Amino acid sequence: MLREAFTEALKRALKEKDAPAVSTLRLILAALKDRDIAARGRAGPDATIGDDDVLAMLQTMVKQRRESIGLYEQGGRLELADRERREIEIIQHFLPEPLDDRQVKAAVAETIARIAAAGLRDMGKVMAQLRADYAGRMDFAGVSAIVKTALDAR
Repeated sequence: MLREAFTEALKRALKEKDAPAVSTLRLILAALKDRDIAARGRAGPDATIGDDDVLAMLQTMVKQRRESIGLYEQGGRLELADRERREIEIIQHFLPEPLDDRQVKAAVAETIARIAAAGLRDMGKVMAQLRADYAGRMDFAGVSAIVKTALDAR
């Protein structure tokens, strides 16, 4: 479903002559193609990555751009930082609405209870389940600290 959304958005951006959107969408499609090729090497000639992996790829792209913004601002390259911000806006259009802190904590507590996690040794299981259930809706680097705190309390 996301693949078709990228293609349709690219067609629309080309018609509207929206150069930043065209550039960003082409980057997304190129990254998707790279990941599909890697998946074929592991799973066979017709393999493609699923929507969960696409969402993770988009989150990574947003994270990379946020890091670039900081570096560009430190270097005084504000026009490049603005371009990165525009790319983030375009990428985020395809991501589901992220969970707020309260929702993240509730999801962590629910997942811990559902899989009956007993302590820190179950952190990997909890994180894997959260990734499966909430792909594209959480920043898992930040979530790991919440999971650790919740598991420490057990």
